[in-house]
Amino acid sequence: MAERDDEEREFDLRWADGAEHKEPSARARMLAARWKENPPGPVPFRADPDHVGSGRRSSWVSTAVVLGCVAAVIVLLGYVNLRAPY
Repeated sequence: MAERDDEEREFDLRWADGAEHKEPSARARMLAARWKENPPGPVPFRADPDHVGSGRRSSWVSTAVVLGCVAAVIVLLGYVNLRAPY
């Protein structure tokens, strides 16, 4: 009998989504209280291009650096295996 009551009381997401009022999360309440006294200033959607680092490397340079590192690791592992005593 108790098992049947548990099945009837099982949490149903459709029932929860259909609720008239949902309590905001703790973070939402904290931000609302903070912004009530001190609202945030406007923030641009994207950063200005002037503030981006010194420059962007082209994709082939990045690819060459990654492949060079992979080759160096392979050579290093091969060297270690040659020197390892059996």
